[in-house]
Amino acid sequence: MNRTLSPLDRALVELERALGAIFEPAPVAIRPSPALDIEDAPLDDAERRHSAGLMRVNHVGEVCAQALYFGQAAVAHDEAQRARMLEAAAEETDHLGWCGERLKELDSRPSLLNPLWYAGAYAIGAAAGLISDRLSLGFVVETERQVEAHLGEHLEKLPEADARSRAIVSVMKDDEARHAKNALAAGAEVLPDPVPALMRFASNVMKAVAYRV
Repeated sequence: MNRTLSPLDRALVELERALGAIFEPAPVAIRPSPALDIEDAPLDDAERRHSAGLMRVNHVGEVCAQALYFGQAAVAHDEAQRARMLEAAAEETDHLGWCGERLKELDSRPSLLNPLWYAGAYAIGAAAGLISDRLSLGFVVETERQVEAHLGEHLEKLPEADARSRAIVSVMKDDEARHAKNALAAGAEVLPDPVPALMRFASNVMKAVAYRV
């Protein structure tokens, strides 16, 4: 029998999710890493630092994706919408795990500002979800399109020798495109003009900071 969760139960679930996304650098992924069977080629110090900076940005992006989906799921108006958000969050956990593992291999770490990134993305997701499920899906579409674009940029910027990072980013890019397509098919509402531009600005700030911190 399924037990109805009290407000306190729900708050504790959200806290557990937040702590897992923020403080577990490489959660266990359901799918094996795309880099699993790829040899780790030697990188010089500059290449290693550059790869680490880009993969740290990608790790932050996955922390934000977790927060966005969990925020939307927490206030979804129907169970189908909640299930969609939680399913997408589970797939983003794979990305989070892959990026975390790669950061360790590059002798680096996740962003020190992950609690801030998570809180901001969760608030955006919850705010959109409270307005309507269609608007919430619209945020998914725009977010995933922007993430897909920056992952494409990273494929161009990563050192050619870093085949392991490139394999991870390539699969992530395909997954994000699919998430956007699924949200559109579920009835996403197109966001008004100022919103995508503001999202791009916030994303650019995040990328610039997370690359270093």
